[in-house]
Amino acid sequence: MSVLILLLTCLVGVAVVAGLAVNYSVRVVTQYERGIVFRFGRVRAVREPGLRMLVPGMDRMRKVSMQVVTMPVPAQEGITRDNVTVRVDAVVYFRVIDPLRAVVEVQDYLFAVAQVAQTSLRSIIGKSDLDDLLSNREQLNKGLELMIDNPALGWGVHIDRVEIKDVALPDQMKRSMSRQAEAERERRARVISADGELQASYKLTEAAARMSQAPAALQLRLLETVVQVAAEKNSTLVLPFPVELLRFLESGTVKAEARQPDPSPARADDDTIDHLPATTPPSDTTPRNGATDDKQ
Repeated sequence: MSVLILLLTCLVGVAVVAGLAVNYSVRVVTQYERGIVFRFGRVRAVREPGLRMLVPGMDRMRKVSMQVVTMPVPAQEGITRDNVTVRVDAVVYFRVIDPLRAVVEVQDYLFAVAQVAQTSLRSIIGKSDLDDLLSNREQLNKGLELMIDNPALGWGVHIDRVEIKDVALPDQMKRSMSRQAEAERERRARVISADGELQASYKLTEAAARMSQAPAALQLRLLETVVQVAAEKNSTLVLPFPVELLRFLESGTVKAEARQPDPSPARADDDTIDHLPATTPPSDTTPRNGATDDKQ
């Protein structure tokens, strides 16, 4: 009986040891990971996805994710090249392309990429103008991607994309930009209005030249204007009087006066008589001859 108990105890011990060995030696590498095997501190191999066996007590595996990592870059405050204080934040998309370098060459590649992204963002702020940060972000994104990707390639990391998310401006700068935009739009409106007036003057000149060849066209245009004004249902109708008609009447009056004959001589004599001074009638105090004779 004692031999049987001893045998069962040995079998249980062997099973436990075998279970522990399997637990420490069997690893599962998922599809999006790669396993780096270290044997006594030295790199043994890079394991592909699947069930992998390790030598207990000698091998150690570190898994590295091959997925794209989305890392937000904290907002960085800096001064642009045209001396404007701004706060800019961004986001970095990267992935590991060489898991061996990502584990061996750098202590923590996530922290390293984050620090490089922050310093590169500060550098790109100092090299750019405010207008570039607001309107030329594509070029800045490409430049920022190159600045981060150069050191990251040595760590087995590839930067897929870098995007500037937001540019925070001081309130005073926002008000100044608003006034500038308003003034610019007003300038454009005036230029467009002046251009329209210039084009309209050209067309009116052409129309006047054509109407001068056909005077009836001006009268038709006047009647059309009257119809348009009357369609507004106004109580007062303003009827423009063409200047050409006044000139026509004036020319007709001058011609009529030129055709009248000269004044007659009789009329001239009458005028002369009318202008002669009036004669003084004889006074009643003059003595008559008959009265004088009687007195005598």
